[in-house]
Amino acid sequence: MVVSIAGTASAYAPSVTQLDAMARATGNRRDLAERIGTDVFATRWPAEVSQISANELGGHLIVGMRVLGVKFHQPITREQFVAEIVALVDKGFAAAPAAEEVDLWASVPIDVSKGVVVSGDLAQPTSRTVFSLSVRRGDRAPSLRDRISRADGIFWDAQWAQSAFKASV
Repeated sequence: MVVSIAGTASAYAPSVTQLDAMARATGNRRDLAERIGTDVFATRWPAEVSQISANELGGHLIVGMRVLGVKFHQPITREQFVAEIVALVDKGFAAAPAAEEVDLWASVPIDVSKGVVVSGDLAQPTSRTVFSLSVRRGDRAPSLRDRISRADGIFWDAQWAQSAFKASV
């Protein structure tokens, strides 16, 4: 007996946004990190988002986002960077309603000499954190922008912050 199937086969091709979300998702709730990433990577941010993590342990869900502190897609002011951070935190909470906290940090590469061990137990760091904050769900609105601007409980590397941004106009 011969079975004949009529119709046209079609293949699904994921979008660039979906590919970014899949490639940059980490954590033990990678499915959630990808869902957050699909929303985050739909926008081209001035400071590039390089990783999104989602981790759940004992019913506690924490979302993390890493931003590159160099090679911005366009020159930005400190105020524009703060606006991006606030928008990313809001997107994290919106895409993960069960998240208790969103942690966000910016890092810059460290020059590593040839021959230096960069993986394994003896690894030397290849990046350093220049900005970081943790936002608990109840702490975010409406004062998050003011909290970041005042550096209230937020780490800003002073040297990086002085050189990373264009002057306000």
